[in-house]
Amino acid sequence: MSKRAVLEVIALDAEDAVAAQAGGADRLELVTDMAADGLTPAVETFTAIRAAVDISLRVMLRLTDGFAADDVDALVRVAGEMRAAGADEFVLGFLDEHGGPDLAAVERLVAELDGCRWTFHRAIDRAADRDALRKQLADLPGLDAYLTAGSAAGVDDGLPTLLAEAARRGEPGYEPRIMVGGGLRLDHVARLRTAGIDAFHIGGAARPGGWTAPVSPEAVREWRTALDA
Repeated sequence: MSKRAVLEVIALDAEDAVAAQAGGADRLELVTDMAADGLTPAVETFTAIRAAVDISLRVMLRLTDGFAADDVDALVRVAGEMRAAGADEFVLGFLDEHGGPDLAAVERLVAELDGCRWTFHRAIDRAADRDALRKQLADLPGLDAYLTAGSAAGVDDGLPTLLAEAARRGEPGYEPRIMVGGGLRLDHVARLRTAGIDAFHIGGAARPGGWTAPVSPEAVREWRTALDA
């Protein structure tokens, strides 16, 4: 395919960011505390990474493990601090106790982002009804991607869902780009690309040494090569 796919890599610090960009990443997701599946990093971490690389940065807005918003005032405050520091792309997503989108929390955050582009993250993979969630969020400004494995269990289980949703691209609720991540492997890429999916997200796959080791430019480059094939 001639259209270059987006490769997003998780970065914990400036060293990761530089390595990911050197390997061919188009965008970084900035988080801390991967033991909690990624929480909001410090503003100082964002500014250090912003100074180190010139690719797009999406900052996670998530203060506690799980998919409940918890302290929305604190989330709004952190979002404002990140905006003041120059952040202009974000990742967020919260569910209510019934497995639907927590619209009150999401709408408050989106208002604070004031038109910035953002990804709804893998909370969609825990939603009670993915289709309903997409339609409830469809009119929110700035939403341009869903980070999803198609299933809470990962891409192996979620592949049929990903392919079905890709086939609905452009329908109400399905305009945002599908960014595949969560148990994603190189052997999934060809089938996903054939289905028209053009955005991919990696974390552990960029770190052959595990989460205590830095991002490997060579590992990222292997993904870049596969996506460009």
